[in-house]
Parts: sequence; C-alpha cells; structure tokens
Amino acid sequence: MTTSVTIIGAGLGGLTLARVLHVHGIRATVYEAEPTPDARRQGGLLDLHPHSGQAALEAAGLIEEFRRLVLPGREAYRVMDRAGNVLLDLPDAGTGERPEVPRGALRQTLLDSLPAGTVRWGHKVTAVQTLSDGRRQVVFADDTTAVADLLIGADGAFSRVRPLLSKATPQYFGVCSVETFLFDAGTRHPASAEAVGAGSLFALAPGRGLLAHRESGGTLHTYAQLKKPREWFADLDSTDATALTVRVAGEFDGWAPELTALITDSDTPPALRPVFTLPAGHRWDRVRGVTLLGDAAHLRAPNGEGANLAMQDGAQLGRALAAHPGDAEAALAAHEQAMFSRAADVEADDDGFYGLMIDDHAPHSVVALMTGAPGGTP
Repeated sequence: MTTSVTIIGAGLGGLTLARVLHVHGIRATVYEAEPTPDARRQGGLLDLHPHSGQAALEAAGLIEEFRRLVLPGREAYRVMDRAGNVLLDLPDAGTGERPEVPRGALRQTLLDSLPAGTVRWGHKVTAVQTLSDGRRQVVFADDTTAVADLLIGADGAFSRVRPLLSKATPQYFGVCSVETFLFDAGTRHPASAEAVGAGSLFALAPGRGLLAHRESGGTLHTYAQLKKPREWFADLDSTDATALTVRVAGEFDGWAPELTALITDSDTPPALRPVFTLPAGHRWDRVRGVTLLGDAAHLRAPNGEGANLAMQDGAQLGRALAAHPGDAEAALAAHEQAMFSRAADVEADDDGFYGLMIDDHAPHSVVALMTGAPGGTP
C-alpha cells in the first residue's frame, strides 16, 4: 500500500505533522504501535511555549481548542526538603505564557482533528527496508507491510526509522524515573495533596527526588527520580508492582510520610522509566525520501522542551512540504537544517535543571536556580 506521506508514531509530533498536512490538503497515514488511542496513559501536564508548541497549534488551526484545555493555576512551584520543610513557595510562578494542559487531552484533540482512518492502530514496526526503486517498505509485527514514497520517523527514542539515517543509539542518562498516581487526593490523600500544593512540587535530596504535579480531578501525578546505574534495576521485574514499590520506597526511607505516600499509596502500578539521550548535536546527511522529528531526532533528558520541539518539528515539516509541492527533497532539507539549528539552540540554553534536581547540593541548588541566588550549597 502506498501513501503520499507515511508517518511512524502517533505522538504529539507525528500527529501535529499529520494535522498540518491535512490543513494543506496533503494526504498522510500514521502507523502507531499502540492498539487503541487509550491503551495507556499519555503522561501528565505539559506546558506549551509560545514560540514552539503554541505556534505549532496555530499552524494546525487548533489554538482555540488548546485554550479550552488549559488548567489555571498549575504554573505554581514549591520546593521541599526530605523532611517536608517548604524551602520555596511560588504560587504565582507563571506569567500565563506557558500554560499547563493535560498531555492526553491534547493528543486526543489532535486525533479528533484528523480524518477518520488517518491513524492505523496496532501497527508495531519491526523493520524498515529500502526497495530497489528507492522507496521504503515498512514491516509490522503482524507481517503486514506498507510501502512509503516519503517516510517520516516520529517514533521516539528507539526509532525504527532512525537507522536509515544515523548509527546513533540512545544511551542511559544515569537516572531512572518511576511514575505513580494518586486519585481524588484531596479526599483520600489530603496530606499529600496539601504537600503538592496547587501546581508542581519538587521534593529533593542528593541522588533522589519526587517531582509531583496536581492534575485535573484531584489527581496527583508523581515521578520518583533516582540517580542509579542500570544494574540497580537490571534484575528487577518492572511488572511486579509490589517489588518495584518496595525497591523505590526504600530509597526514600526516612522522608516525610506525606511525601513517601506519593509512592506507597499509588492507585496505579508504578511504571519504571529509565532516561535515555542521543548524543548532543545529533544530525545526519540528507537521505532521500526519509527524515525524523521529535525524540527520534534529538532525544534529550527532560527539560520542558521535548514535546514543544516535537510539535514544532511536525508543524514546520508540514509547512515545508506544502511550500514545495512536487519537491519533497527540498522540503526535507529545509526541515532538517531548521530542526538541527533549533535543537542546538535548546542544548545551548539548557540550564541543567533536570540534573540539578538531584545533584549533590539538592534541594538548595534548585532553590538557587529558581530565585537567581548565587551558589547552590546549604
């Protein structure tokens, strides 16, 4: 089966590309490994930046829909130490320029904006092959195939499309994250709800920390961050919820109970998420008929820019293809040069916040960064 544009991955970047192409009358098909749109939770809150994520939604004609998703007050920040002492409380930290929206609701908005059948669910890519005529054949886990004239890899960290362009592979960053949820926290977990506050909580210590967000409906969404070698979790069955909870909770032994409850009282099985990155400055030479966007192209440690960049990549690639009818290579070349430059700018501007959260001076290093104070030691 041949399509005008074949997109692998129905994340925010791939869907933004599909939507912008649709706005410009260009047909696209998106292949996604997940069996249904709601097969798993789509992460927590996402702050969309004016020049990237919001600009992408403008290009997609969805800015009003986005505004209806905004959760007011979620830009508040609070920093605690392990004993639950509040070191910094910024209830009005945001300016409103980077509002928080639920990632899952944003993804659904993009899905709803596409023609029926654009996304083909349950299509896990196992291989991509180059045919004798230069087109690509995409092989799926059920042994079906699709032939692509123009192939876009929007398939994340472990992209199956990337090897057509680059030999780079993601490397473990030295930090793993364990995701938990508390539902109806104001009623069922009032102490934890009070600790998290109205927006985001950073409860930190050297080598470990709890990053929690207040989502809609009284949900507290937490990532337990641990600076650990891969050996720490290599022998752990991540599907054994009890064993994983015990292992992670042990790393927070002696912390305030309203903080440890964010792990031990989770209403969902904990999810282990090791953090991987691609080499800084990752890029490749132009290869005809194929390109990447988002984490497939420039995977970095979480810095608040990943989803924004992916959506910006998708929007600008869609615009480039519309601006170069009949000359996809010119569009792909323009997309890649602009994307490489954007990614380099983000790397240059990275303040290292993710590493600071659990460095040797945490939580004081984060307080210093947030307040503009010198140093970062107690």
